[in-house]
Amino acid sequence: MLDIFLQTLPFFLLIGLGYWAGRTGFFSEEATAYLTKFVFYFALSAMLFRFSANLTMSEIFDWRFVMAYLWGTAFVYGLVTLVAFFRRLKAEEAAFEAQCGVIGNVGFLGVPMLTLLLGEDAIGPVMLVLAVDLIVFGSLIVIIVTGTRDGRMSLGVFRTVGIGLVKNPMIVSITLGLAWSAFDLPIHPVMNDFLSLLGGAATPGALFAIGASLATKSAERPFVAGWLSFNKLILHPLFVAFSALYLFPVDPYPAAVMITAAALPVAGNVYILAEHYRIAPQRVSASILISTALAVITVSVVIGWVSRLYQ
Repeated sequence: MLDIFLQTLPFFLLIGLGYWAGRTGFFSEEATAYLTKFVFYFALSAMLFRFSANLTMSEIFDWRFVMAYLWGTAFVYGLVTLVAFFRRLKAEEAAFEAQCGVIGNVGFLGVPMLTLLLGEDAIGPVMLVLAVDLIVFGSLIVIIVTGTRDGRMSLGVFRTVGIGLVKNPMIVSITLGLAWSAFDLPIHPVMNDFLSLLGGAATPGALFAIGASLATKSAERPFVAGWLSFNKLILHPLFVAFSALYLFPVDPYPAAVMITAAALPVAGNVYILAEHYRIAPQRVSASILISTALAVITVSVVIGWVSRLYQ
């Protein structure tokens, strides 16, 4: 366990360095925003395209994998929503708390970290988890919030969701990479080196950007944020594990990757949406801060446990 902790520690030290830079003012909020844009639109997209261009759809897509992850995630989503309703929160607030309980930082933290710690074979399962998060639950939050505010569902909601997915560079880069692979198109050595060099900036850039963005977060309402962090770091991987190992048995290695991805802290894009819709941004902010701090320990524990599944 100590060895695994030491392997994950450099990733969180990079996050800590970014946090220090943001907290001391060495890295301004504007600088953090531009670094995040660089990683999101360029470095991470290059990494995802390069990985997916060397895979086939059959290597990535697995119905049992999708069902296992969906069931475990939906169960925790429903649990957090139910507790929120018991606290008499509005549907849109409950939806954002549910997002905090199940949507992890798979893009910025999971893709670079898990492919290095669990091997490059992890990229297929990680991308599938990312796709389910973005397409299913990323769409669901927009539908719930828009439908609640309008008082009815309309075709305009689905148009908004569709445009959002098409504009997401992670979805675009994965789709283009798989299309490239499907047509068996070669990647010229110069282009491959370019993508490798640009994609190599994704890991340090993303981790530093996570830390710098955390510097602007506050731990207000720590009890609620602690409850949401408990769901994200403990209950989510626990129920995903139950689903992947017993309900919809998945092969040991992809199951291990799925469970580890489920154990990642709350994603930063949940805060972006909360700020955009002006729904509980402080609560979401605190959940990201607390879950990321605790993940230094919990992710190491989960990796230590799941590594026994396939070794």
